Amino acid sequence: MSFLLVADDNEDMRLMLRDLFRSSGHEVAVAADGLEALAAIKEREPDLVVLDNSMPNMTGLEVCRAIKENPFTARIPVLMLTAQSGVENKVEGFTAGADEYLAKPFDPRELRVRVQALLRLVQREGDRNPTSGLPGGRAIDAEILRRVERREAFAVAYLDLDNFKPFADTFGFAIADEVIRGLGAAIRDASTLVNGPANHDFVGHIGGDDFIIVTELARSEPFVQECAVRCRDVVARAVGGDAASRGSYMGPDRDGHLREFPLASVSAAVMQVRTDNWVDLASLGQRAAEAKRKAKQLGPGGLLFDGV
Repeated sequence: MSFLLVADDNEDMRLMLRDLFRSSGHEVAVAADGLEALAAIKEREPDLVVLDNSMPNMTGLEVCRAIKENPFTARIPVLMLTAQSGVENKVEGFTAGADEYLAKPFDPRELRVRVQALLRLVQREGDRNPTSGLPGGRAIDAEILRRVERREAFAVAYLDLDNFKPFADTFGFAIADEVIRGLGAAIRDASTLVNGPANHDFVGHIGGDDFIIVTELARSEPFVQECAVRCRDVVARAVGGDAASRGSYMGPDRDGHLREFPLASVSAAVMQVRTDNWVDLASLGQRAAEAKRKAKQLGPGGLLFDGV
């Protein structure tokens, strides 16, 4: 049995969806608006979220973005269920991070099938990312909570690749996957080089081009800097030729216009975590998302050290 959260400001729709999913054997919670949905997720993480877009306080798209920007909730699959069925609306939904999109009115049988497909995908991926082979999902949560319970002070580093979408669009997803696999291996190797073979670092893969490192405070800065160096080597080997020598390439931006991009590099936000001011994983994720935005504002390859 899975735990689903349904958010819709229409009471009749909420109750209909609740009964539909309960009849399929799921446990279901409901929320009447976007803020209530985020509060419910913080209280108990669902296995899947069904979001209406047109809601007061926060739209479904805004809720979806908040879920996907937080590294500790990003793995939750989101199905957008909305009356806005145009292609542009679907593109907007997927751009916000939605995993599935279904227009109203809908056939309840199709909704059931799509929900089951998303849940099967989550179960199949489990706690290890298939591209990098690194632990992900709940394994990352468990590692952080284990250190909190032991009352350790430690650092969490949130790494991702700059301009990865235009990079993948330009060089293709085979090269993009090669870079993701290479980056995962490079982070593991950097841990051994900086901290020695008998260290207690944890390296996790949230998904896509997002990685998490949990390490001791004193080792966090040299560890992340070594990761950044190794990432540049991974990308240069993957693209080869002129792009590697120039350090840049011509690729499409978000509007489809060609422009020059620097080769993908790692931006990282490193945060100190202390048990005396610990709140919960969702709060840490919000802090991580904000710190990563600040790191990216420093430019490609930006490294931000928050309290470390």
